[in-house]
Amino acid sequence: MKVLVIGSGGREHAICWKIAQSEKVDSLFCAPGNGGMNGITTTVDIKADDIDGLVRFARSNHIDLTVVGPEIPLVKGIVDIFQKEGLRIFGPTKKASMLEGSKIFAKEMMKRYDILTADFEIFDDYKKAEAYVKERDLPMVIKADGLAAGKGVAVCHTREEALKALEEMMVNKKFGASGERIVIEDCLEGEEASIIVISDGQHVVPLATSQDHKRIFDNDKGGNTGGMGAYSPAPIVTPEEEHRIMEEIVMPLIRGMASENIPYKGVLYVGIMITAQGPKVLEFNVRFGDPETQAIFPRLKSDLVSLMEHSIDGSLEKIKPAWDERSCICVVMASGGYPGKYEKEKEVKGLSDVKKMNDVVVFHAGTKRSTGNGPQSTVKYLTNGGRVLGVTGLGDNIESAIKTAYKAVSVIKFEGAHFRRDIGKKALTHPRVIV
Repeated sequence: MKVLVIGSGGREHAICWKIAQSEKVDSLFCAPGNGGMNGITTTVDIKADDIDGLVRFARSNHIDLTVVGPEIPLVKGIVDIFQKEGLRIFGPTKKASMLEGSKIFAKEMMKRYDILTADFEIFDDYKKAEAYVKERDLPMVIKADGLAAGKGVAVCHTREEALKALEEMMVNKKFGASGERIVIEDCLEGEEASIIVISDGQHVVPLATSQDHKRIFDNDKGGNTGGMGAYSPAPIVTPEEEHRIMEEIVMPLIRGMASENIPYKGVLYVGIMITAQGPKVLEFNVRFGDPETQAIFPRLKSDLVSLMEHSIDGSLEKIKPAWDERSCICVVMASGGYPGKYEKEKEVKGLSDVKKMNDVVVFHAGTKRSTGNGPQSTVKYLTNGGRVLGVTGLGDNIESAIKTAYKAVSVIKFEGAHFRRDIGKKALTHPRVIV
């Protein structure tokens, strides 16, 4: 079969890497892809949000399955459009994608189906929101309703921080229309974990647990990023906690959406805070996590394409994925200055040496490929984004996986390279649990 993956980051590289292992797949394309995907997929120069262009490509190339990586095309309704064209696609519909496209929609769904989350209030009037912020207890979290590239959330520990965040969103329009409505909620305390499942609208298959590291510096200091690393499994999620999450959060949501004629098919990412009162929802995303996917897929022993097909066909109850019991760590190597301004076009060295290492996979996120013009020209990789590489290592336990990943990181060099040195260390404080 012919498969098309949409997207260009490290998550999409990991998706392509896993799909390429399927015996079902004869041809694999990625639009637009990135420089590091050569060898496992054919990249196609179509942007991820160019839905008309993607439809034309899928039709003209007789694509059997399209897999959507990022959230923007999902929220824009790419699944509905492909389905109307008779094209097979993996992902939630436009209505179902509102779980990520609108934090207010997600919060209202949680309230409706008694899903544990932080207490919240919704505002579309700046003056009313300002008055509320001046009165309520600290700390608080202020969220823009719509998509904001992962930057529309402000955790405020002082009144001044909260008022500034409110003004940036609602008055200065920092996030455009996404900030016209906001959610103000309690700040949950505990330890975060990522729960990613695949649903067919009725049944759910959980993937391996994981934990992301969002802050730019060690010990969770500095500003938020798209994610500086992840590890799997996350021992904070015990089998008992996972059972509770499935029974009290995931399944009530899936059943509730089905009852409202919004069947959820595709990937559901549940950002969880493990609090003293138990697991509570921080957020829902409607796609695979990044960089969690890069830490989960090296552990997946089953055919990813089969999982996706069962999701589309409504038959997930027939399949149970098999997992490598080892641990996996993904360390993100970023451009200097990220998540602020950064320079591009820095040569990445050491990739050929890392290829020779056992239990290591490097997923490209922000790179481009340069081949030169001469007969003796060699392939070079240049930085082309904030998060450049996801360097992933497997090991018999978390500690071993950390050593493997960071040994590979030490071999890779580019000017200004920045990475956290504590990815996975939180897991060392918990007993070993395979989930």
